Amino acid sequence: MMEQKNNRLAVYLPIIIALVLVAGIFIGQKLSPGTRQHDKINDVINYVKQDYVDTVGGEKLEEAAIEGMLQSLDPHSQYISAADFKEANDPLLGNFEGIGVQFRMEKDTIYVVNTVPGGPSEKLGILGGDRIIKIDGKKVAGIKISDKEVMKRLKGKRNTKVKVSILRRNVAGLIDFTITRDVIPTWSIDVAYMPKPTVGYIKLSKFSATTYSEFEKALNQLKSQGMKKLILDLRGNSGGYLDAAIKLADEFLPDKKLIVYTEGQRHPRENAYATEKGMFENGALAILIDEGSASASEILAGAIQDNDRGTIIGRRSFGKGLVQEQLDLSDGSAVRLTIARYHTPTGRCIQKPYKDGLEQYYNESYQRYLDGEMTNADSVKLDKSLKYKTPKGKTVYGGGGIMPDVYVSLEKNDRNSYYSALMNKGLIYQFAFDYTDRNRNELTKYKSFEVFDRNFRISPAIYSQFESFAVKKGVKKTSVAKNDTDEKIKNLLKSLISRNLFDDKGFYPIYLKTDPTFLKALEVLK
Repeated sequence: MMEQKNNRLAVYLPIIIALVLVAGIFIGQKLSPGTRQHDKINDVINYVKQDYVDTVGGEKLEEAAIEGMLQSLDPHSQYISAADFKEANDPLLGNFEGIGVQFRMEKDTIYVVNTVPGGPSEKLGILGGDRIIKIDGKKVAGIKISDKEVMKRLKGKRNTKVKVSILRRNVAGLIDFTITRDVIPTWSIDVAYMPKPTVGYIKLSKFSATTYSEFEKALNQLKSQGMKKLILDLRGNSGGYLDAAIKLADEFLPDKKLIVYTEGQRHPRENAYATEKGMFENGALAILIDEGSASASEILAGAIQDNDRGTIIGRRSFGKGLVQEQLDLSDGSAVRLTIARYHTPTGRCIQKPYKDGLEQYYNESYQRYLDGEMTNADSVKLDKSLKYKTPKGKTVYGGGGIMPDVYVSLEKNDRNSYYSALMNKGLIYQFAFDYTDRNRNELTKYKSFEVFDRNFRISPAIYSQFESFAVKKGVKKTSVAKNDTDEKIKNLLKSLISRNLFDDKGFYPIYLKTDPTFLKALEVLK
């Protein structure tokens, strides 16, 4: 029987092979138009490489094709080259590898504002106020080097070395340091402190991998100091990790409250709910937002607003409600593709329109200023057709950002042309820098921010120096400035000098004393 079966197979095998070949040819003919269609991009790239008037790299053409394809979809789908990938992700990872200095470009020179405590630069004795003149023997002062290029030269893999040559005030010649790079933390909380006996303030700059642990620590510290009410400042916070925003919202909301949900054509609805035992579910809460608050910031603010949990104060947020998923490519590059939309608990999609192209999309915040929205709540363009109700009956709107419960306008600088001119030319910042630099030895007597805040004042003599400096720079008082304007300038000068000495922890507690949105939050929390 087995032999008969083998004989039959031998007879039919050529016929089977022929049928398979015919089927393959038929299927190939049917699919070939589609195949050719999918090869259109490669056809064009090969044509350009072969016949273009100049030499063009294939990789460059491929990247340009991918970028153009993604830009035609929406403003947030993007291609990230292998060279840019690490730089794009470092701020959200909570650390990077480098020398551990905070620097600023002043007069074409790299000025060390502060060293990171415990970092390699501090251990070697590099000081705030030092100027970096050379990096690995190459001059970097006076050549208009960009911040990005400075970072590129100073950052590097852990345990690698970089040589910097420092110019220090009152020290002759350059001082050479060979710094061994290490892991440097990047914090997402700029400052956490108690501006009033029962009121805590936390300034959050981004939603990174370390945000939740930082927030948990800061909140517990403030609670141990007697905090009963909290101001969470999300102004200028452009977002980051969705998971971090959900975790923070969870700490304010009771069990099973909806925080956010995502939904897309190929991605069914996914809900994120609060869990038990949030750290701050009952205390009074105010969240500060503005036109720079986007994405994860809007998710957090939307969750609080839609659940009637706290008061949103400031100006309408940016309006970024698209969800990206990352595809890592083999060469180290990546594609971030929009796959869904965020929705707040009431059902709002906070994504603003983008049908008029990228330029209009990113200039929309400036258009708000031209339309009067930044200075008048009545000028805010809300889509009244996208109306939603919170559980307590409050009306909220979709179609473009989070509209605050309490609106605070931008100050109209035309009310005082002197202050406006000073700010436009950056003269308050320049004078504060120069003053700190000239008087750093004397200022070191203030051993902590608290000592500085209690004892340092912008005296009439210092303010007179500032006014003379402004005149030399082309800004002169044409009329007697209002007293409140003079006080505001003095307060900003003091806060900037404090920042040069103590970083952001020395800046915000002073600066916020004249900040209208912060002061409104204190008023609301009463």
